[in-house]
Amino acid sequence: MLAIHVENLGDLAVVECKGRIVRSESVFKLRDVVQAQADARIIAVDLSEVEAMGGGGLGMLTLLDRWARQHDIQFKLFSPSRSVMEGLVGNRSILNFEIVTFHGMMSILAASDRQYASLAA
Repeated sequence: MLAIHVENLGDLAVVECKGRIVRSESVFKLRDVVQAQADARIIAVDLSEVEAMGGGGLGMLTLLDRWARQHDIQFKLFSPSRSVMEGLVGNRSILNFEIVTFHGMMSILAASDRQYASLAA
């Protein structure tokens, strides 16, 4: 089962995933949630708490990356769990994604926070 929570911070959407992305139901849930963030400039998918990801999930990440580029959105994978990373490496799809470290994510959050604060002023 896959649980998804979205945090919108200015033009940044953080899609936090927890559980397994192995069945078509969870794969399509991920797609629907990410594509609902079409107003974001950056979408970061947090995969740190994903226990397992099947081939359908890996394929969906590729589709979502392509969709994001077509909509001028930066698509980033944040902190993939060990099993997700193994899947990305095993399928050689790791080269297709921008994987953000903790420090990279903090920089993105800080930049988004500064921009959001200037808009509110």
